[in-house]
Amino acid sequence: MSDKPAPTKVVSTVNAEHYQWGGPAGTDCDGWHLVRTPQLSIIEESMPPGTSEARHYHVPARQFFYVLEGELTLEAEHHVFKIRAGEGIEIAPGMAHQAFNRSESPVRFSVTSQPPSHGDRVAL
Repeated sequence: MSDKPAPTKVVSTVNAEHYQWGGPAGTDCDGWHLVRTPQLSIIEESMPPGTSEARHYHVPARQFFYVLEGELTLEAEHHVFKIRAGEGIEIAPGMAHQAFNRSESPVRFSVTSQPPSHGDRVAL
């Protein structure tokens, strides 16, 4: 018998906690909390063409953006990266960054944050 905890459930965008963000109304983009603990956050996000987030940084959170579908443009410390499906980029704590969808198609990506980045956002 193992003393490891059993998985609690299979999670997806169908059953995960959903939120909306971005755009003038704050509802243009979608996010789903796939893992949400005090130590770790894994979210899936979707951005329609022409959307972006506000430039910001996080104090303790280290993030990894991984594109699942489409192309994400990420500006980090004044360097622009085009990240395509199957590619990712790490953002260190304190690194100013901003995500954009400058393509003609929606982009879908995951963001892993350790510790969680919600509540750890410093606007620029």
